[in-house]
Amino acid sequence: MNRKLSRSFDELKEIVALTDVFFKEHKINADVRHTVDLCIEELFVNMVTYDTETDADILLEMTPHGKGIQVSLTDFGVHRFDPRDAPAVDINAPLDERTPGGLGLYLVVKMVDSIHYEYQDKTSKITFVVNGK
Repeated sequence: MNRKLSRSFDELKEIVALTDVFFKEHKINADVRHTVDLCIEELFVNMVTYDTETDADILLEMTPHGKGIQVSLTDFGVHRFDPRDAPAVDINAPLDERTPGGLGLYLVVKMVDSIHYEYQDKTSKITFVVNGK
């Protein structure tokens, strides 16, 4: 399943609906749904929020992967940003000593089974896999 999404937070409802249909059509175990939804939302919101140098749509791709799912988000006309290079978050530090930001990307990298990043010609593609049971 491939779908172009406008750079709008209003698309989050569409993303949830697309994921719902995809999981049902491909009989993917619902146990991984929360992880997939959280990761797609976090990555999409980051692209819309921080990649402001473009108006290009964001491409969402979902494919079955064994009993799980592979998801890619591709952003066009943007600068390089590999989520795996985001600064580490000290989740053990007291709240008043933490620097705001970065927790979402930290969770994405920790929750998925694998994550891959590609960048070429101002095109940024993040692909992650969540294995089903």
